[in-house]
Amino acid sequence: MPKSALHSDFKHSEHSTQTYTITDLCGEFGVTARALRFYEDEGLIAPQRSGLTRIYSWRDRARLAWILRGKRVGFSLADIREMIDLYDVGDGREAQRRVTIAKCQERVDLLKKQRVDIDATIEELQGFLALISEPAATRG
Repeated sequence: MPKSALHSDFKHSEHSTQTYTITDLCGEFGVTARALRFYEDEGLIAPQRSGLTRIYSWRDRARLAWILRGKRVGFSLADIREMIDLYDVGDGREAQRRVTIAKCQERVDLLKKQRVDIDATIEELQGFLALISEPAATRG
């Protein structure tokens, strides 16, 4: 993953006016042009246009970083949209922070429950494998 696009001082940074091509972002984040167009169609990113050329801003890059991180940990696009849209609420990102923390904790709790279920399933399958792997004569 590239150096984070999510740092807090981007508006004061020389990067805040930097633009990117579709090729730049595809290369940096390891995504396809089709994926970027999909995120655009979904309203998650909004590149400017110069003719047919898409011009991505630092904001688009930051949103893409959020999208990809959210997808990696299993959030739905609706959850991701909710979290990234809260950036613009104007409260110093407090609502975004609060909602993101709550959603992350819910995800952690769900994954822990799934881990317990997976461990129980593995144990059950191993027991079944042991049973059916025994020769018929030793089973009685």
